[in-house]
Amino acid sequence: MKTIYRGLLWLSLLCSIGVLLLLILGDKSLIGPLVITMFVALALGVRGTNTLFKSFAFSIWIFASVSFAMFYPDLITDIGGFNTAVLIVPLIQLIMFGMGTQLSVKDFTGVLKKPKGVLIGIMCQFTIMPLVGITLALSFGFEAEIAAGIVLIGSSPGGVASNVMAFIAKADLPLSISLTVVATMISPIMTPLLMELLAGQFVPIDTIAMMFSILNMIILPIVLGLLFNHFLHGKMKWLDEIMPLLSMVGIAVIITIITAAGRDSLVTIGLLLVLAAILHNGLGYLFGYWGGRLFKMDEKSCRTIALEVGMQNGGMASGLAAAMGKIATVGLAPAVFGPWMNISGSTLANWWLRKTPKEEDVYN
Repeated sequence: MKTIYRGLLWLSLLCSIGVLLLLILGDKSLIGPLVITMFVALALGVRGTNTLFKSFAFSIWIFASVSFAMFYPDLITDIGGFNTAVLIVPLIQLIMFGMGTQLSVKDFTGVLKKPKGVLIGIMCQFTIMPLVGITLALSFGFEAEIAAGIVLIGSSPGGVASNVMAFIAKADLPLSISLTVVATMISPIMTPLLMELLAGQFVPIDTIAMMFSILNMIILPIVLGLLFNHFLHGKMKWLDEIMPLLSMVGIAVIITIITAAGRDSLVTIGLLLVLAAILHNGLGYLFGYWGGRLFKMDEKSCRTIALEVGMQNGGMASGLAAAMGKIATVGLAPAVFGPWMNISGSTLANWWLRKTPKEEDVYN
């Protein structure tokens, strides 16, 4: 490891010690800068390692930005009279456009090749997570709009991060992509209906408005990205290189804005919401995997379904919360669940990578 990376890791450790000492002494004046520096140094430092922690660099950057939002929310929510919440939907559209540029017609034909896996995966996606979401929301007794946010993230389709995790885990990547594409394409119908059915008791749900929001925010950019890929594939290589980075930056900005907007609520219920995120995500992996087993899917397919079910499109949920005008409440669950899903997904994928899938029959 290079000296500079080692130095950054030591800086992160010293900052964490400083935070603990200040907490013991009851002096909170410098905790904010120390926490932010700790995460920034750690995010930079792990890039120089060859361990599992290197894959967490993006998630650590998220923690750094969230820390900044928690300690200095006013610097984020309003910049020179500009309400930063209006950036959320355009950023999500940019991310979805980037997703579209990575897709092609063959990704859709994969659905026809493995219809059983797609059908089972979609069924698990839109039953397990919404039901787990509503159960946790009611069990924890969250206030109405926070509870609606938990149902919203559970009712959203899988995100592109699950495809990355499927690749790392040596799961069935074509099936993963097919599940993400199909779940996303039917989300204008499934997500509003599930929200009306399960979250209508918490907040008013305008089903038609939500359908059009998803079409505008998710489907249209993906279609434009597909067209771009079809007609301009290979002609703008710089776009292929920059889109993943723009997507990551976009996700970080979205989470930071939501955290800053809902800072006061997070101070009150933050730990409970984190616990709900861990349970929601973990149960998604568990039930997704054994849902595949129940239908006698092979090991690779079960891993794929587990990752697809457990990891939702937090960006879409955030955008819908913004469209509802409730980014500081309904949007909190997606903001909290998103970083945790990346951490748990990376951990699970790397663990599976070390466990070679058993040789089993493929789809019938």
